[in-house]
Amino acid sequence: MSSNSLSTRGNRQRGFTLMELLIVIVIMGLLMSLVAPTMFSKVGSSKIKTAEAQMQMIATALDVYRLDVGSYPASLSQLRADDQTGWDGPYLPRDLPLDPWNREYIYKAPGDNGNPYNLRTLGADGQEGGEGEAAEIIYQ
Repeated sequence: MSSNSLSTRGNRQRGFTLMELLIVIVIMGLLMSLVAPTMFSKVGSSKIKTAEAQMQMIATALDVYRLDVGSYPASLSQLRADDQTGWDGPYLPRDLPLDPWNREYIYKAPGDNGNPYNLRTLGADGQEGGEGEAAEIIYQ
């Protein structure tokens, strides 16, 4: 064999053909069409769980405030700064969090139906009522 034929065979590069690349792209597209709806549905439920966890944290801060001061605050901002006798805060490590939909939590003291307070968020649509991710979340 000549050295010329050896070098031609040795330098020959193997790659993917256009058809192979198209097949891979089609398969990936099919997989994404099956997986994406499942993944995006988890985003909504994770926002609801985040709101519930934040509301639990705020409720704990409200209870500690009441133990120190003797009553629940008139507004949530009093958990960070207040001039009440007995106040030993701040009761939250950072500023009051927004709900997962970037709105303030709604707080009312005294609450409805004999509850000491109501804490709620209106959900994804920002309206009362609703279902699923749009449902309001109430902590009492």
